[in-house]
Amino acid sequence: MDSTKSKKILYQGKWLQFCQDGRWEWIERVGCSGVVIVVAVNDQGKLILVEQYRRSVDQNMIELPAGLVNDEERDHETMEEAAKRELLEETGYQADRLELLCEGPPSAGLSSEIISFYLATNLKKVSDGGGDEHEAIVVHEVLLSEVEEWLEMRRKEGKGVDPKIYVGLYFLKKSPIL
Repeated sequence: MDSTKSKKILYQGKWLQFCQDGRWEWIERVGCSGVVIVVAVNDQGKLILVEQYRRSVDQNMIELPAGLVNDEERDHETMEEAAKRELLEETGYQADRLELLCEGPPSAGLSSEIISFYLATNLKKVSDGGGDEHEAIVVHEVLLSEVEEWLEMRRKEGKGVDPKIYVGLYFLKKSPIL
């Protein structure tokens, strides 16, 4: 089914646009071609997570490193380049190897967005991370054997835990790196 034939843009902001086709309404990103999420485990068996305040839910969220592809001035960036860039910017880790784990919409009823999960291995810590000048990211390194308990403790502290972390953990359990 081709929904672009009667798609109307009801509102367009700098980063998002609100679309309609008949009774269907959804959000699309403006100026990017995808979203990458990075499942990264260092040589000490620690999952690399990030924490940052998210205005849309008004709380600090624990998340996997992630970001937009071909946003800002990057118009020819591959998914893999974006995954490596976001991992480095947010966490200070450089990945030697990336493997595509899965792709799909995080909320098909809300957004046209497609996310791509990548496994990052052979990591090297080269900086502190923390994001770009618009971000205040805290990096967490949590032993895989303790991550579910650690996430529950953060939830009890009032922090949000992005459920996509559990998707990453699912793929890690199936991975030969464990």
